[in-house]
Amino acid sequence: MLFRNCFHKLLCASALAIICTAALAGNVKPGIEVLRESGFAGLEGKRVGLVTNPSGVDRNLRSTVDILFKAPEVNLVALYAPEHGIRGDIYAGGKVESGRDDATGLPVFSLYGDTRKPTQEMLKGIDIMVYDIQDVGSRSYTFISTLGLVMRACAEKGIPVMVLDRPNPLGGNKVEGPLVRDGFHSFVSQYKIPYVYGLTVGELAQMINEEGLNRGQKGNEPVLKCKLYIVPMEGWERDMLFNDTGLPWILPSPNIPYAETAICYPSSGLCGEMYGYLNIGIGYTLPFGTFAEEWVDADKLKARLDSYHVPGVAWRTIHYKPISGRLNGKMIHGVQFFYTDYEKATLTLTQFYVMQAVFELYGKNPIEMSTGRLAMFDKVCGTDYVRKEFGKRLKVADIIDYWNGDADEFKKLSKKYYIY
Repeated sequence: MLFRNCFHKLLCASALAIICTAALAGNVKPGIEVLRESGFAGLEGKRVGLVTNPSGVDRNLRSTVDILFKAPEVNLVALYAPEHGIRGDIYAGGKVESGRDDATGLPVFSLYGDTRKPTQEMLKGIDIMVYDIQDVGSRSYTFISTLGLVMRACAEKGIPVMVLDRPNPLGGNKVEGPLVRDGFHSFVSQYKIPYVYGLTVGELAQMINEEGLNRGQKGNEPVLKCKLYIVPMEGWERDMLFNDTGLPWILPSPNIPYAETAICYPSSGLCGEMYGYLNIGIGYTLPFGTFAEEWVDADKLKARLDSYHVPGVAWRTIHYKPISGRLNGKMIHGVQFFYTDYEKATLTLTQFYVMQAVFELYGKNPIEMSTGRLAMFDKVCGTDYVRKEFGKRLKVADIIDYWNGDADEFKKLSKKYYIY
């Protein structure tokens, strides 16, 4: 799947430099390119704020910050930094500080520090807010939560929001996982949507705005709608994965280095919340792509997983030494997973099959081993039902109906907001 239809010419053989013609030629235009071709329609004569990070680029890797800053039609006056910062120089979970952008001199307001929602003071002098960040298609990824809080803050002040649309790297057809239940909304589960929601960020913005799903409010605060503009892509289709788009993948956060990693993220990230249980490739070159530990017999684990005949998934044994983290320098053993039939596979259940196999082989229950992280596991799942039911016997069969139970109704609802 990697670099499909793209190898064109080998240059500088000693360095193995490869040009990908798909990335150069391309067939999908992201919202920033469509906006530029329109002459920045909607931004003329307005003071513009921008929420973005390094993934906000055109196909030639020009930053949306620089594009808007240098455009004579645009008066870009402030930047707003989500997790990892405007320039991506803050590591996972690190506090983002407000300050000034070295390249442009513009003020930068942190949305991942003392506040995650823009204050009314931060929005002073802004006529319209622009959002341009590459999404990964999973509910727990914090950038879509930032979008919702920005939309709410702008609604309170009467400031329109413009979303520059980008591809969903999981495609537009996969919907998996339960809706977030009351009491479990958080920055990693802000909206009442499934874990994998099958919408572009522009479609999602429309949906949460119109359906009252934006849970940025506190207590008895009303649900607010902002004036919302979507700049759609050109050429994107719902069955496209990211490598079908011809666009360069710019890691939106440090542990999502490749487009394929965005597919792996919902497949193992929930398991990764069980600290001290299984390494999922974090701290190695395959983040979210493996399940391994020192005490695992890789051949036995693969054989047990093969025996399940999980639709669309294949397994291989793997042995590696993480270069950072809890298992730094230790040889660990386990499996790497591949999707042989993406349409048939249920990405988010992959990790639960692994947990089932590990329990059958070794009697290790992650729910009992990871007591300090269970609250976060519930937040990411959007419910405590999964933990409680799965934790009893560690059988996928005990949660599969619940896990898939909201998908069809959500698809019916979300179709109203399809742009593509």
